Amino acid sequence: MSEQRNGEVRIGVYVCHCGVNIAGTVDVEAVAQYAATLPGVVVARDYKYMCSDPGQELIVKDIEELHINRVVVAACSPSLHEPTFRGAAERAGLNPFFVQMVNIREHDSWVHSDRHAATEKAKDLVRAAVMRVYFHKPLERRRVPIHSEVLVVGGGIAGIHAALTVANSGKRVYLVEREPTIGGHMAQYDKTFPTLDCAACILTPKMSAVKEHPNITLWTYSEVVSVDGFVGDYKVVVKRKPRYVREDLCVGCLECIESCVFKDPKFDDEFNLGLSKRKPIYIPFPQATPKVVVIDPEACIQLRTGKCKKTCLEACVERGAIDFEQKETYEEIHVGSIIIATGFQTFDPRRLPQYGYGKYPNVYTTLEVERLVNASGPTGGQVVTRDGRVPKSVGIILCVGSRDENTNRWCSRVCCMTSLKLAHLIKEHTGAEVYIFYIDMRAAGKGYEEFYQRVLNEGVHFVRGRVAEITDWALDPSEEGKLVARVEDTNTGFVRRIPLDMVVLAVGLEPQPDALNVQRLFGIGCSMDGFFLERHPKLAPAPTYTDGIFIAGVCHGPKDIPDTVMQAGYAAAEAIALADTGFFELEPNTAYVVEEECSGCKTCVPLCPYTAISFDEEKQKARINEVLCKGCGTCVAACPSGSIRQNLFEDEEIFSEIEGVLAYAQ
Repeated sequence: MSEQRNGEVRIGVYVCHCGVNIAGTVDVEAVAQYAATLPGVVVARDYKYMCSDPGQELIVKDIEELHINRVVVAACSPSLHEPTFRGAAERAGLNPFFVQMVNIREHDSWVHSDRHAATEKAKDLVRAAVMRVYFHKPLERRRVPIHSEVLVVGGGIAGIHAALTVANSGKRVYLVEREPTIGGHMAQYDKTFPTLDCAACILTPKMSAVKEHPNITLWTYSEVVSVDGFVGDYKVVVKRKPRYVREDLCVGCLECIESCVFKDPKFDDEFNLGLSKRKPIYIPFPQATPKVVVIDPEACIQLRTGKCKKTCLEACVERGAIDFEQKETYEEIHVGSIIIATGFQTFDPRRLPQYGYGKYPNVYTTLEVERLVNASGPTGGQVVTRDGRVPKSVGIILCVGSRDENTNRWCSRVCCMTSLKLAHLIKEHTGAEVYIFYIDMRAAGKGYEEFYQRVLNEGVHFVRGRVAEITDWALDPSEEGKLVARVEDTNTGFVRRIPLDMVVLAVGLEPQPDALNVQRLFGIGCSMDGFFLERHPKLAPAPTYTDGIFIAGVCHGPKDIPDTVMQAGYAAAEAIALADTGFFELEPNTAYVVEEECSGCKTCVPLCPYTAISFDEEKQKARINEVLCKGCGTCVAACPSGSIRQNLFEDEEIFSEIEGVLAYAQ
């Protein structure tokens, strides 16, 4: 059917009750009756749920029977349901960009309590939309082809699961990890809650699967240094740092480590968080993937001074894997989509000096205790203090760096369950009396409450109250040689002093220290707390506002392993769907340059946050890449000559909308 009957604009207005979300504050029937009196409006209806099938069918039927060629829907946020109503118009044969939404929920009913005033405001907003939609033009979406290759950044459990999911669908995957091995923080854990499964038993088969998968190219000890292009065709440059060991020749025999002249290791072992030492040539942990040694250029005598005996070379003479001449190399790849799974860092408790971390040697973090209880850890699984004693009393302090106005306001979600797990393991290893100091226990996952009850029944002491300080001041003989936790027990109303041999701080989760650099590199959003921002917190928790880029794991926000794996699978599914579709549809609300009016001043070029504007030196005119443009309007507002326009935001549309808002309701 024709979109306009005899050149006449015929507008249909549809006002949604949204249950009582709108109708509870706005007189919806009165708004619909008022809309029916506006020029050009052929029909105005109200319905309880416009987004439902019957609500959409009202629009479809009116387009077909009443020859409606413009649609105004007064309902909730366009970011939620604009595609819904555009789709309804399209099914009826109307160009979807003849639809205009009015947000009378978030912008009206949810922010007002005066029913009469809210109703009048809704009328104003509807009137503005009716005057605006008159000037809408038929627009068409464009399609861009999609490369099927996918880049995954980060090799923790989120990156591993996402990479395997995509690779198993037949797509080529590039997995980039900046550490010498994949595995992330999960590789440092001993067991996982609430089932107490061995973390390595779960993780290492998946690490091996990544290494052996024919569709996965694994680049460890590597970093993404530049990202250009757009959805479907991202050009990515990856810097591969020198290991000074050739991955194709090293078989992981570790003889080079044994032969290193540093007979007594003297450098902090990063994997064991400094609880043990390593040599300049090392492998991070026994199950490292790839199982290839790495040489630390800051510690190696040969790389620092050139005066080493090179005993490692002699040990590897047959294979010749040691290469002190290795340099940085750069790989350039083209991918259609990117999954970011860069993980987290744990809170540094030195920022809370009252807990004595760094001052008292027997104050640990939960991650450090994970290494102590691990059979492959620095003490072979023996839980001992730094002075070699088996602790008889251990205190675990929750919410260190979480739920605190002075550090981080958010709950880190894993601290309660991690503390319960470690309380169980510490009692199992030492038989010590274990105290958990908590604000409240949060055990909301599957099987978590049952695990809490199990630990409770094992005799762990739960003290409700935030610890004020950890001190070594002894007030009576029972506290001699002990650390003392001073805490107000809010269940009893008393201030208690509890002597302890070991204190464990359940530290929270924070964004990586370079999260802002990653944000800028990939052009994605960041929330106020520093975690990467999703497109929609409920309906799109993995896609970002940059098309073709997805996030997974704790880089998005604190979560446990099951939730991390689920989000990684969702991100992978989105990337697979994008690749299988073969194209990406671009919304047409992009800016464009009227070349005849462009003066070539270049004002717009540096202002574009999406680098969508370039300068054509031959024509001496600005040029906008429609694929990169997100329709933010920055260039439109800044152009001195007014030569940049934007689809769906043309001058006559905006001015008419303003006029409609400011006009008095009749």
